[in-house]
Amino acid sequence: MKRLTTAALAAALALAAGGAWAQEHVFKLHHFLGAKAPAQTDMLEPWAKAVEENSGGKVKIEIYPSMTLGGRPPELINQVRDGVVDLVWTVNGYTPGLFPRTEVFELPFVFKNDPAAANLAMFDMYDEYLADEYKGVEPMFLHVHAGQAFQTVDKEIHTPADVAGMKLRIPTRTGAWAIEALDASPVSMPVPDLPQALSKKVVDGALIPWEIIPALKIQDQTKYQIEGYDKVRFGTTTFQVSMNKARWDSLPEDIQKAFRDASGRDWVAEVGKVWRDIDERGIKVATDAGNTHVTLTEEETAAFAEALEPVVDRWIEDVTAKGVDGAAMVEMARKLIDENSSAMSN
Repeated sequence: MKRLTTAALAAALALAAGGAWAQEHVFKLHHFLGAKAPAQTDMLEPWAKAVEENSGGKVKIEIYPSMTLGGRPPELINQVRDGVVDLVWTVNGYTPGLFPRTEVFELPFVFKNDPAAANLAMFDMYDEYLADEYKGVEPMFLHVHAGQAFQTVDKEIHTPADVAGMKLRIPTRTGAWAIEALDASPVSMPVPDLPQALSKKVVDGALIPWEIIPALKIQDQTKYQIEGYDKVRFGTTTFQVSMNKARWDSLPEDIQKAFRDASGRDWVAEVGKVWRDIDERGIKVATDAGNTHVTLTEEETAAFAEALEPVVDRWIEDVTAKGVDGAAMVEMARKLIDENSSAMSN
């Protein structure tokens, strides 16, 4: 019996050692939202699991939410570039001007209402149009959320004139341009700071998707949620999940393939659907709490499109001065978003 017990213990230790040995590559993934935020539970965790399974158990991805490894959200991109962490999920616009080409997908009425189509368009444009601005990192995938909508403390919005004079939180410089085009004042801040800013009337509202409502209890600080006709939004935000470039280059081909296979076109399309679903759950929380969900008419939405077209012109002028053919990028982004939207609806 003693020999059997010893043998069983040895076998268990060998199995444990084998499991530890199998996980040859351990990665820390750092991000700014909480562990229960849908961004983690519905996107980052399934993606990490797919990579781990693709690797045959050789990869382990440890997710660190809520900036638990230190720093503030705008520092995430430098953390991964400097190798402080292996992977990050971050908002491109937290570092204004660092990813100007990718901003084309944030522009109002370039992005309309289809995050999956926008993700696929980014995927298709990456090598030729976007790759140059991702020095020091290896993007696993880029994506957008369901798009910016107005969420206000106590003001119902139906026209561009209704927005004039308001103070609205935005996450990106393109969002700031949209607010300025509507004669309002943009206030930049990471999204975790928004509830306090709303409660203290630092801002009158925010340009942000429904997705964030449950995580930050925005329904308690606002009365109105306003979007365009047919779920049209007023721009969006681009995100990236990226790895430190040196770490990526050090990986064997089979491990790189495990990441790539988990991050392809099918995945970015799925991410778009995930964010659409998250958004629907968010607006339900607000309406269940008694908030008013305003959907603009086609005519009202067209008035916003006209008022916000100067944002597109401003972006084209800005990037053209840096040697980028902004007009061609806008044309290509719109074309690919339309094509991918049509392909998925068929």
